[in-house]
Amino acid sequence: MLRLAAFAATSALAAAVAGPLPPLPLGRLLATPDRLTIAMADTGNRQLDREYRLECGPVGGDHPEAEGACARLDQFAREGKDPFAPVSKRQICTMQHGGPATARITGTWNGHKVDATFRRTDGCEIRRWDELEPLLPSGRS
Repeated sequence: MLRLAAFAATSALAAAVAGPLPPLPLGRLLATPDRLTIAMADTGNRQLDREYRLECGPVGGDHPEAEGACARLDQFAREGKDPFAPVSKRQICTMQHGGPATARITGTWNGHKVDATFRRTDGCEIRRWDELEPLLPSGRS
């Protein structure tokens, strides 16, 4: 019994000298992992025209460039940007056509629900698509 009391006192003293432990990152530990479904159509490449699953934190799913796609999404999160936000209606865009490709992305990212559609119908939409590369395949020829 005396040894147990001495051990408890020594442990308490050691903890007091070491100082408080740093806080646990509970926000990220309790957060659900990013899970997205990407449905591609009319890309001009039949192998790309299908549905992909992407999971980040940890990386998983059947997306062909999952590591790069998750890294790109992490970069957006660090910069505080929403890559799924639509183009502002006030934005002036060049009138160019980038092809008939479409993508719909649904799921959760960074703790938020995602339901976004991407097209290459004008300069702003092309830029929006290209910024998500490699989550979305390159639209450049």
